[in-house]
Amino acid sequence: MFWLDVKIAWFLGVRQIARSSVWTTLLIIGVMTLTFLNLVVVSGILVGLIEGSVRANKNYYTSDVIVSKLEQKEFIENSGSVISQIEQLPDLKAYSARYLDGVTIEANYRTRTDDRVKPDAVGALAAGIDPKKEDDLTGLSKFVVEGEYLNTNDYDKVLIGSNLLKKYLPVDSPGFAALENIGPGTKVRISFGDTTREFTVKGILKSKVGEISTRVYFVDDQLRGLIGREDFNVDEIAIALNEGSNPSETTRRLKAGGVGQVAKVQTFSEAEPQFLKDIKATFALLGNAISSIGLAVASITVFIVIFINAVTRRKFIGIAKGIGISGRAIELSYVFQSFFYALCGSIIGLVLVYLFLEPYFNANPINFPFSDGILVAPLGATSFRVFLLILTTIIAGYVPARLIVRKNTLDSILGR
Repeated sequence: MFWLDVKIAWFLGVRQIARSSVWTTLLIIGVMTLTFLNLVVVSGILVGLIEGSVRANKNYYTSDVIVSKLEQKEFIENSGSVISQIEQLPDLKAYSARYLDGVTIEANYRTRTDDRVKPDAVGALAAGIDPKKEDDLTGLSKFVVEGEYLNTNDYDKVLIGSNLLKKYLPVDSPGFAALENIGPGTKVRISFGDTTREFTVKGILKSKVGEISTRVYFVDDQLRGLIGREDFNVDEIAIALNEGSNPSETTRRLKAGGVGQVAKVQTFSEAEPQFLKDIKATFALLGNAISSIGLAVASITVFIVIFINAVTRRKFIGIAKGIGISGRAIELSYVFQSFFYALCGSIIGLVLVYLFLEPYFNANPINFPFSDGILVAPLGATSFRVFLLILTTIIAGYVPARLIVRKNTLDSILGR
């Protein structure tokens, strides 16, 4: 009996859709499509805003694996041995070893004649790099917005991150320090503890990765001498692997070789800043909240459409019940109609998301101040949203049909 009701319901549902207004059908499917896009795209862009920062942090700073000093140590001990193990990794693509040290940069020391005038100075992290290896790994040279990139012979020349300069970060706050009137060719004085040297600014680096825009870059050989690292012990080593390689397997291999005893070995995801993880979770929650409003609106829309449809066909429903068609079959016919609308809207939405929107945003990221935003639409989460949309629409279609079908058959026929 149940399957007979299903067959009758299918026949009635198909007949009803075929005889309904084309414009009404297209309107309902359009509402379903927009609801699907609201469910997927809004949360996808909010999460993608942070995902852009995560990807940039990986591509331009940590790479696939990063080896850094232990918290209680000043540097990576036995760095030479660690680098030798890294060079022997079978899936190694490139790596860059960096020396790091805190410094103070002063800009107005030549014009400041009164000691009572506050010096134009800012604290920063100095990074000593092999210019070629760093560029091969992270493409650092493409972030030079003024001047030129370093080469291995550039002694007494530096690259300065844009977040250290008032020109690029014009924050007017008494507690915020930034250098003024700095550009390529400008002389700055940099202090390393008790040692102070004059350097020429060769270029300005501007990136949405904070570790790039807040550092001052030196050629590694010079910085090593200035901070007394004649033992060649570095502070961090970023490692890029061949495509398809497993970063977790590389970290396991390095730890098994003893690197974990002298340094912290992390994959790019493990080294991801906690605040990025927290913001990503918050934005995902916010996106879901906004999307749920759209889902509620779509449900109400379907409810109203099905209810009006059932009311206008109340006499037909009464006659169908009078000739022996069960109320369950009639209710199921409206469920099939709702399913049809939701399925068509979801299919169109999937095509738009995966064939047009996602590739477009990957090729043309949204230029947010602190990241290049993309659209994040993992297939698993999207499939759940399709299920949620269809389920909600089916319920929204069933309820009004049930309200009409349950009325007295004779009253329905007579329109009472």
